[in-house]
Amino acid sequence: MALSMPPTSTTTTATIRLPDAGLPPAAEALRGEVREFLRAERERGTVQGTSDAWLAGFDAGFSGRLGDRGWLGMTWPRRYGGHEQPSLHRFVVIEELLAAGAPVVAHWVTDRQSGPALLRYGTEEQRERLLPEMARGRSFFAIGMSEPDSGSDLASVRTTARRDGAGWRLNGTKVWTSQAHHCDYMITLCRTSPRDDSARHDGLSQFIVDLRSPGLTVSPIRLLDGEHHFNEVLLEDVFVGDDMVLGEIGSGWRQVTSELAFERSGPERFLSTLPLLVALLRVAEPDDRRQAVAIGQLVAQLWTLRRLSVQIAAALDRGEAPDVAAALVKDLGTTLENEIIDVARSVAPVEPSGTAADPFARELARAVLHAPGFTLRGGTNEVLRGIVARGLGLR
Repeated sequence: MALSMPPTSTTTTATIRLPDAGLPPAAEALRGEVREFLRAERERGTVQGTSDAWLAGFDAGFSGRLGDRGWLGMTWPRRYGGHEQPSLHRFVVIEELLAAGAPVVAHWVTDRQSGPALLRYGTEEQRERLLPEMARGRSFFAIGMSEPDSGSDLASVRTTARRDGAGWRLNGTKVWTSQAHHCDYMITLCRTSPRDDSARHDGLSQFIVDLRSPGLTVSPIRLLDGEHHFNEVLLEDVFVGDDMVLGEIGSGWRQVTSELAFERSGPERFLSTLPLLVALLRVAEPDDRRQAVAIGQLVAQLWTLRRLSVQIAAALDRGEAPDVAAALVKDLGTTLENEIIDVARSVAPVEPSGTAADPFARELARAVLHAPGFTLRGGTNEVLRGIVARGLGLR
């Protein structure tokens, strides 16, 4: 299997060839279709091939075209607009999209975890109403988990939901809410009963919140380069009807932790800076042994993580919940993403200027500015290592 980026006006094609990951032939056959689609999208100018595009590249039209091809909601039942394809087929599609640096953020959360959460915990009415538009790439969801002062400790959330007639009143603040300023809904984790320090995971529930609701305010949290992807979402007496409760009241912790397996295990956790690695290959000196060794080590790590991520996709196909393995992929993956930046800065034969005339320098500058978020989104490395340690019986 090869991950490649097209040439720019000043570069040649660079290719990273990885050993076969054991994907079924039907899944690999799909790869050619995706690459042809991406070639056409590059010609129309929608695919720029930049790092961290799965966070930064919002293009609702692009997501809609993926939906029209049946590449969203691929594993979902057909009666809800899905296509009943194996998870490994979906893996091929998202791997190619990520390798190309395609603008996938509009549908990313929706397809990756909000849809599966609705399939697992939603009511029949919720599924019939929400899933078909999600699979078409016309309805987008955000994640309402993190809060100020909570970090990765979801059990410490303070946003509350109190009973009010035929629904609930939500009050609190969510942060790092990706693309909430563009999305239609946010699945929000709240406290529906007072916190008990002896049972911190009890009393949590999830709600499907319409982001156009009265009392809801979305404010930007900008990156170092001024880009707007993250948000603070303030909820002030926002009403959510009983028909938009996700799952069971009081079961929010169990639901949200199962959802995180989807969030942490995908190839986006180690491919965010692949465009930078490919850009480095384009400018590297072929006879410089130090560069060859450094780049070779990165590619070896990339292959290992890809193998693990494929195995998790297969486990999800079998109905398993590989929480520990997913945490491991996220920890090692975001570590690799930062290592790619470090190697690019240390062995690159050019001085990064960040100018449009220097594609490598521009890509390096972008990756550096996005890097602080790598280990935050989806849980910090320290928390993830704690999950792995508990899973291995070490704590």
